[in-house]
Amino acid sequence: MQLIFDGHNDVLLRLWEHAQKGEDPIAEFVDGTDKGHIDAPRALKGGLAGGFCAMFIPPNEDYPPREVDENGHYSIRMVGPLEQRAALATALEMAAIAFRLERTGALAICRSTADIRAAMEARRFAAVLHIEGCEPITEDLSTLETLYAAGLRSLGPVWSRHNRFGHGVPFAYPSSPDTGPGLTEAGVALVKECDRLGIMIDLAHITEQGFWDVARESTQPLVATHSNAHALTPISRNLTDRQLDAIRERKGIAGLNYATTMLRADGMENPDTPLSDMVRHIDHMVERMGIDCVALGSDFDGATIPAAITDAAGNQALVEALRSAGYGEDDLAKLCRENWLRLLKTVWREA
Repeated sequence: MQLIFDGHNDVLLRLWEHAQKGEDPIAEFVDGTDKGHIDAPRALKGGLAGGFCAMFIPPNEDYPPREVDENGHYSIRMVGPLEQRAALATALEMAAIAFRLERTGALAICRSTADIRAAMEARRFAAVLHIEGCEPITEDLSTLETLYAAGLRSLGPVWSRHNRFGHGVPFAYPSSPDTGPGLTEAGVALVKECDRLGIMIDLAHITEQGFWDVARESTQPLVATHSNAHALTPISRNLTDRQLDAIRERKGIAGLNYATTMLRADGMENPDTPLSDMVRHIDHMVERMGIDCVALGSDFDGATIPAAITDAAGNQALVEALRSAGYGEDDLAKLCRENWLRLLKTVWREA
């Protein structure tokens, strides 16, 4: 079994949402459940050894439906901005769930690659705290230092909505990722402070202009934790070949997103999506960037994924599909975990 360290999941969001309904998020993760995609038993079964656990603040309004026209095209209206204090309170509640899980021994909050490897060896879920959309952070960045001290080691300036730091892409098909402005002045300051602290910057939801803004302002590798190839699926969330080239040049990573809308040629949300669609995106990214710049970024608990995988327990189905497509064990180890660990060692400035 190839152990997997995953570039993105929303398990903390799912557990937080269930806690709001009076359910026990700790028992749900530790003992297992039939809800969502990730818990400790299913992670162990599927070799999901850990990953970036997002603290994503859900919208204040109902998310607009996906309205598909007669040509199969759609563009979902972007939701409005969030208030900083409320967003921070929600993020801290999600972080508290992670710390409570750490006390059970089922999960370890990791601040170094040594922490990640030790957690994997102990069969504890190796969690890296990540903020997806920086609404919880004050414009003067006074909260960032505290969040870093609490374990934050990765963030995406924006989700697919705009905020004080930059502009996100909408969920639209077919669409270029070049949908508007990029970083704001506050966003530039955020990027520079992340470089100083050693916080990884995730470009998965930012506009193409924002991508190039980060490339200009940051000295770190370029990373899109859960994005695929726009050349194969022309949805706004996917990366153009020019963006993939820039990631290669900076020795960064693009992590394969399991969301069917980002895998299928028709951009549809359909679990009846073959594993071959996942393999073809991996093939394209490897051909464009090389094996060292491609990894996995499932979006478990945040997207509709292929039925052939179903949840964390089914992760090895993708590994086997890649093996059958000709990827050897050394390359599979890189795709599944070693590329992420190599990159984090660089960003976190480890010796």
